[in-house]
Amino acid sequence: AALLLRDIQTRPGLGLEVVCFIDDDRRKIGGTLHGIPVIGPRSRLPKLADSLGLQKVIIAMPGARPGLLKEIVAELNAAGVEHDILPSVAQVLEGEVTISRLRPVDPVDLLGREEASLDEEGIAEMLRGQVVMVAGAGGSIGSELCRQVAARNPAKLVLVDRSEPALFAIEQELARAYPHVPIAARAFDIGNEGQMSRLFASERPLMVFQAAAHKHVPLMEEQPAEAILNNVLGTEVVARLAQLNGARKFILISSDKAVAPANIMGATKRLAEMVVEEIQRNGGDGCCFAAVRFGNVLGSSGSVVPIFRRQIAEGGPVTVTHPEVTRYFMSIPESVGLILQSALQAKGGEIFVLDMGEAVKIEDLAGQMIELSGFVPGEDIRIVHIGLRPGEKLHEEPIHQLDGVEPTAHAKVRRARNESRHSSGSLVKEVRRVVVDAPLNDRELPAWLASVLPGFRSGEFS
Repeated sequence: AALLLRDIQTRPGLGLEVVCFIDDDRRKIGGTLHGIPVIGPRSRLPKLADSLGLQKVIIAMPGARPGLLKEIVAELNAAGVEHDILPSVAQVLEGEVTISRLRPVDPVDLLGREEASLDEEGIAEMLRGQVVMVAGAGGSIGSELCRQVAARNPAKLVLVDRSEPALFAIEQELARAYPHVPIAARAFDIGNEGQMSRLFASERPLMVFQAAAHKHVPLMEEQPAEAILNNVLGTEVVARLAQLNGARKFILISSDKAVAPANIMGATKRLAEMVVEEIQRNGGDGCCFAAVRFGNVLGSSGSVVPIFRRQIAEGGPVTVTHPEVTRYFMSIPESVGLILQSALQAKGGEIFVLDMGEAVKIEDLAGQMIELSGFVPGEDIRIVHIGLRPGEKLHEEPIHQLDGVEPTAHAKVRRARNESRHSSGSLVKEVRRVVVDAPLNDRELPAWLASVLPGFRSGEFS
């Protein structure tokens, strides 16, 4: 708060007047900070807002638990006071506390999860001075992987994504934020073996993160062949080339939907895991192969948060599939931090499972977002139910609590027992047969998937 005050005082053109600090610490109440009175406690906030004519409150508590933030936001909403929030603890430590860093309170801030602690020294040592490839670098998880890897001083970052606009955006961002990190950005399809082979041969990455995938459940229900080509055969190409070109670690970004898959996307993610498991089981040639499973991330391109934001901006209604539907969520930065933690722990053949915390009721999330936008759910903006879509479940399995999931050295990273029985060659050969050599049509492929993955059921709700 003191850092922010200094920034505001040196920029009078902003038109902001700081009238007080509000604090619960009784030792501070009654004092001053840079000439500004410290008053409190926070319970007086509604009355103070009225008596002082407050138009905006800045929440300068970067280490506050989510439950406390939720209480403060509710109090400010009730008092009708606009509010912004300061950045994360990491940004504070980097000296980035300026008025330009303020932003609205986000649903991520109110998730109710404590930030995971990481082995920062070990992760930094793992990445420092290494050539690191991120496939799917333009996506929500891939781009955050690029940021967190770049912050730890790799020798070079190799970015691969078939979306040219997304690739260009993350390349430009990294060039501004980390000008000392060399970047090679390639608008390649990971399934194009010729292009990928030449890229691996020229760049020789020692660490490979495979985050490139089709992830949208309803879309992939309609085009299983494309899902298999990209998610399974694309992964096999990147994994095999990593092995052949001297990589030391290969980490597949998987999904909780690979557990007892009920949709095409989840089934292809499980097949991709099996391909990676079998490469490791057949020796790995000095490369450590592992996968990381987790659930939904708040704010990703396909998540409900950007959809709800757009619907609120349009005046509603906000659409929820079912009044009882729940999902497990974590923030993009937390999930990527735990991916790096998993990579550090990987010895070969593991499927790591991230602790997703407690399930979130989607209708409650929609209500919170409406309130954060200054509206009353059901009055200003309606919530309507549109029904579950093909491949969607009412409730997803809490993968971090399932039988067969074992603890690791990190409290929020667990390990699933390996149940794959295929040999890599036979599985990949069979996948190629049904989508390349003698392709089945999109109506026949779900039955083939069920023959490979017992218990798979596509298009059924549960």
